[in-house]
Amino acid sequence: MRHLVIGITTSVLLLFNTLLAFVPILLLGLLKLLPWRPLQDCCSRGITWLAEAWAAINNRGLDFFVPTVWDIRNPGNLRRDASYLIISNHQSWVDIPALMRVFNRKTPYFKFFLKKELIWVPLLGLAFWALDYPFMKRYSKAFLEKHPHMQGKDLEITRRACEKFRNQPVAVVNYLEGTRFTAAKHAQQNSPYRHLLKPKAGGVAFVFGILGKQLDSILDVTVVYPDERVPGFWELLSGQVQRVIIDIQPRELDPRLAGGDYQSDPDFRRAVQDWVSHLWQEKDARIERLRRENPSR
Repeated sequence: MRHLVIGITTSVLLLFNTLLAFVPILLLGLLKLLPWRPLQDCCSRGITWLAEAWAAINNRGLDFFVPTVWDIRNPGNLRRDASYLIISNHQSWVDIPALMRVFNRKTPYFKFFLKKELIWVPLLGLAFWALDYPFMKRYSKAFLEKHPHMQGKDLEITRRACEKFRNQPVAVVNYLEGTRFTAAKHAQQNSPYRHLLKPKAGGVAFVFGILGKQLDSILDVTVVYPDERVPGFWELLSGQVQRVIIDIQPRELDPRLAGGDYQSDPDFRRAVQDWVSHLWQEKDARIERLRRENPSR
């Protein structure tokens, strides 16, 4: 009964906060459609301020009602005037509040690469659009075999989205797995990693190619839930998540990976794939170590 009361109370708070922020964000988003650059820039700053305030209130609400311990490790010296590529594993919707906990108002407001279908999520979808989140359309291998002319279209969307972020501080979040980890997906992929799905290098390669020279750091984020089972969002809201570990490893970008062309340069493509593979091997080992050092209670 206690968890139910906490969950309902926290859900109402988050819903009220979202509704409160949604209307002005949507209005400013619509104003951004007017072709006057000073107005567009002003609206973008206003939308960012509202989004950061929304995230900060959510963090305070969770702190007040929910007993979750956020174990943040190695955040380093984060700056709001710097540009970051944030790479993280992905297991649950709880991953997103975890990233907000670490980065809100400490880096530029981060941009997620989202599945195109998420634009239809009530309220949040339009807010994501107003915030210039890039929506990606992923095509299955079977679809591309039947429609070969669509090859590379999803990556082209990534390229156009990244162009918007050029020459301004930005924090781009990329979930290289492309979807949330589940045991079924892991088995279906025959993944060589114990705790991760196979990574996709194309999206991050376009970030390197377009934004690589302005990136100040790569933040390699590993989210670990010490409990045996990965929690869902309701479990977080209802106070059933005891602890979340967020481990951050700052990395410098290899100059060879900045400014390349993933589609037409096989050497650059191979270099990115090798870098991603090495990163994922290290992350898999880190997850194993963190789980071993922090067993569930």
